[in-house]
Amino acid sequence: MCFYNRITLLLLFILSSLLQVRAQQKSAPNIIVILADDMGYGDLSCYNPQSKIHTPNMDKLAHQGMRFTDAHSGASVCTPSRYSLMTGRYAWRTALTKQVFYNYEPPLIEPSRMTLASLLKQQGYQTAAIGKWHIGLGWPSKPGTSFNMQKPLPWPGGTLPREEEEKIDFKAPITGGPTELGFDYFFGANACPTCNTPYCYIENNRVVEQPTTYYTGKYLEQRGGFRSADFDEKTVDSLFTAKAIQYIEKSAKGKAPFFLYLAASAPHEPAEEEVVPAFLRNKSKAGPRGDLVAYFDWMVGQIMAALQKTGVDKNTLLIVTSDNGPKPGNFNRVTYGHKAAGDWRGFKGSVWEGGHRVPLIVRWPGKVKAGTVSEQLIGLQDLMATFAALHGVTLPDDAGEDSISFLEALLNPSGSGKQGRSDIIFHSTNGVFSIRKGPWKLIPDCDNSGDGGRGVHGHNGTGPDTTMTSQLYHLENDPFELYNLAKRNVPKEKELRALLTRYQQEGRSRPRTAK
Repeated sequence: MCFYNRITLLLLFILSSLLQVRAQQKSAPNIIVILADDMGYGDLSCYNPQSKIHTPNMDKLAHQGMRFTDAHSGASVCTPSRYSLMTGRYAWRTALTKQVFYNYEPPLIEPSRMTLASLLKQQGYQTAAIGKWHIGLGWPSKPGTSFNMQKPLPWPGGTLPREEEEKIDFKAPITGGPTELGFDYFFGANACPTCNTPYCYIENNRVVEQPTTYYTGKYLEQRGGFRSADFDEKTVDSLFTAKAIQYIEKSAKGKAPFFLYLAASAPHEPAEEEVVPAFLRNKSKAGPRGDLVAYFDWMVGQIMAALQKTGVDKNTLLIVTSDNGPKPGNFNRVTYGHKAAGDWRGFKGSVWEGGHRVPLIVRWPGKVKAGTVSEQLIGLQDLMATFAALHGVTLPDDAGEDSISFLEALLNPSGSGKQGRSDIIFHSTNGVFSIRKGPWKLIPDCDNSGDGGRGVHGHNGTGPDTTMTSQLYHLENDPFELYNLAKRNVPKEKELRALLTRYQQEGRSRPRTAK
């Protein structure tokens, strides 16, 4: 074959590959994940008919798509849950083996680790993260000062001493954030926007307005720290929503599909009336916290409207869920007769069901059958394997180690074949493990909720202790974890304990790729 023929064939091959990529991009759906902060299974009226909070937009979404009844966060508090969602890997495999981030902790996601954003970017997506990050950032120190970012995790105390925070150089670039982990664009906050410092907004890798005023905190769980003049608790999620709509409008005009991760602050503390936007006050019958759930529902409605207005709703896979279970009520634990976790036992922080069983709704017109309900066991860490399967991608063994695809459950809910995972691991804020296999759930070496021990979440739980009695429940017969069968079914207790130990030691729970 002559040289020119070879060149011609090479050019044809390149052109064919480019056309194939373009065709895949054109048919690939846009993907949006909207994540609530501390929204419970019982908060939504489509999950709890007795809910004292009206959630019309999420109810509509459930009517138009699929509602999962056995969905779970990777942990019962936000930092480890968000790490799992973003990486497909349990956070307890990292240096953070309990608790959460509060202030200026370093990035928890390793620079080389695949994320949802980097996975989809490889498939030709434009990517954006808007809202609460809370997985750590690399904050620089001022010239001539030093700031120890390598302290063992979790950092104690919840509030960084002022003399340490004054060393932070808010004018310098921030490292290790979303734009270094696969996202083309980021607008949001370091941690819990309304409770954690610094109280300011970040765009890409820069602080938008310098936090120059020291704020001592006014509401429950607000930590003291620096705050910018433009920051207002009432408008955080309204701003995030506006930024998300701008991104949708811009991306809808492009040729490439887009991935948007929108992480709200609501209904996280502070659950105070003056923090609720005026147009939503008394919107619910569950007090200010209920009004903040209504605020999140409003956000979902705004995004749904933007998708319809731009004409991309028919080709958008929209997922709405929560990072973990709820607080029981307002700051003083007044519930107004509302069951935020439904009838599940436990709340945020707990290893019981109420701490990690979360609402999860998926709408994908023409692909996911409207008005369906799935009982498939899934975890938020399963988004990575599901998005990979959607694009026909095989995850490498060093990515999504705990992620199992539930794409089959989405596309064929009545199918008789294997649809996903059969077991899953949960983790409490105080480092207590639990493993579920089928209807059986084991909580080894703990006879309580396993939460942070302050009682804020409804319990005074402890960490794991080998001298404690384990808990074993059969969730089909005892969904509310009332009857401990650990001593009555020792073989099952040993079986589940051995499976948990195996997954811990192997560094993964997803089977390795066959070679």
